[in-house]
This record gives sequence, structure tokens and C-alpha cells, in this order.
Amino acid sequence: MNIFEALRQSHEIQRDLVRQVTETSGDTPDRREYFLRLKDELAAHARAEERHFYVPLMSEDAGVDLSRHAIAEHHEMDELVETLEETEFSSPAWLPAAKKLGDKVLHHLEEEEHTFFQMAGKILTEKQKSALAKQYLTDYQDALKA
Repeated sequence: MNIFEALRQSHEIQRDLVRQVTETSGDTPDRREYFLRLKDELAAHARAEERHFYVPLMSEDAGVDLSRHAIAEHHEMDELVETLEETEFSSPAWLPAAKKLGDKVLHHLEEEEHTFFQMAGKILTEKQKSALAKQYLTDYQDALKA
């Protein structure tokens, strides 16, 4: 497995959770469960991805702007998650905020898969791609357990 395949696995989980969260209504156990799962997934993915994908890319000039942009988007998603945590699940403002987060997540995933991965594929060696996948998956799993 290479780093791109490892990242895509989490991307698919995120897409599914975004769909589930944005299909909920009111203060229900499903809304709470899906949101907490999405929050944990985003946090674990961002932590591991930044350490084992973006930091290595930043060591190359061609990867600096790309990495900075992606990390900034992770920060924006963190802020949207915080907004949702501060909003009552039953509030009429909750679902529009969740949809805003979902749109940001989906935009970020598309951008990574269709732009960032191509650039990174030119920067990283095959050996790096495999090693980074192992490191990413270990860190990601550890973060999910925390």
C-alpha cells in the first residue's frame, strides 16, 4: 500500500460520515453519533496526514505551498467542528453549520485527490510512498484509539 491508497481509505470514511451527518435532523442519537465519529475521523486523519504526508512534502520547494494550503484547510475544518460543538444539536443553526463543514471536507478531499496527490507523486519516491503509508496508518490508528 502507498500513502495515496492509505489516505483514500480515510477519505471514503469521511465522505460517508459527511453524508450521514447532513442527513440527520434534530437532537437525535444518530446525529450525535455521526458527528462524534466525523469529528474523531477528521482529527485522526489530519494529525497523521500532516505528519506523514505534508511535512515530508514541505522538505521540497514544490511541496511547500501545497502543504501550507492543505494544513490551512485542516485548520478551517477544526474551527467549523468547534462551531458545531458549541451549537445545540437541536438548534436550527446546527444543520447549516454541518453542511458548511461537509462542503469544506468534500472540497478538501477532491483537491487532495485531484491536485495534491499528482504533485506529491512527482516529489516522493516509491520507497517513500510505501514507508509514509505505514507511518500514516500507525499514527492514524493510534489517534482514533485516543
